[in-house]
Amino acid sequence: MYVVLAYYGFVKLDNPHKEVADHLALFQDLDVRARIYISEEGINGQMSASEEHAKIYKEWLHARAPFQDIVFKEHTYHEHAFPRKTVKYRKQLVALDATVDMAKTGERLLPKQWKEKLEHRDENMIVLDVRNQYEWVVGRFKGAEMPPLETFREFPLYAKQLKEKKDPEKTTVLMYCTGGIRCELYSALLKEEGFDKVYQLDGGVIGYGLNEGSSQWEGKLFVFDDRMVVPIAPGENPEPISSCAFCDTPSDTYYNCANMDCNELFLSCPTCAEKMRGCCCTECIGSSRVRAFSPEVHPKPFRRITKTA
Repeated sequence: MYVVLAYYGFVKLDNPHKEVADHLALFQDLDVRARIYISEEGINGQMSASEEHAKIYKEWLHARAPFQDIVFKEHTYHEHAFPRKTVKYRKQLVALDATVDMAKTGERLLPKQWKEKLEHRDENMIVLDVRNQYEWVVGRFKGAEMPPLETFREFPLYAKQLKEKKDPEKTTVLMYCTGGIRCELYSALLKEEGFDKVYQLDGGVIGYGLNEGSSQWEGKLFVFDDRMVVPIAPGENPEPISSCAFCDTPSDTYYNCANMDCNELFLSCPTCAEKMRGCCCTECIGSSRVRAFSPEVHPKPFRRITKTA
């Protein structure tokens, strides 16, 4: 059994490249696979590890001066959820291409407080899903507004558009994302546009599911690892709220198009996926660079074959 960890921290790092090197040195002797980005802004990490080595890593990180307050969100999985050990320097923890005043972030709501807000929402409150469209299509909080964003960089424009539709002084915004890091930035952007009452779900949907289960939630959760789509509450298996792109059968299974020049992420039922030979459209089926399709119950995201670290 493996432990899947998700965590982040906006902390000032004078030498992020040293932090990258220290992580890689530690991981040499650990059964760990990860996708970790470190910058002057802090750290954004996801990883899977054996139970013993997950414990070693958490204790090691908490013992380091900038990271004592890092909060880990944990799931278990039967295999590694990441293909390799990736630890990299990245200029921006979230690719926003905008300067954000982190002193203006929204007020954090614990999962229990968030649930209570949802249960007593009124006409001046909006619940804002700030994830990308391919994420919220398979699961979201009931009644949430879902901006049709394809990349993180589109949110600043959306914030300005929201100001034109909603009175910033009267509107209460409840904002959520997968693990919480995007809300740190997006909530500050909304406040800069004049929205005073901005709240963010502390720990994101992952933290909510671990603490409050699936109350007020519908569907499943898209995650950026080999699991791709998971229930937010351990032990549950909700019905899909999304559909196959070809036959409209309920499905929350994602595939990467087998056309290597496309690689589009799309939803499909197993029957249509096999019929389409893993491709997202008939044009891609006719491509000269189509990967062989192998039917799987839980397909993993496509990646180029590389040597596992």
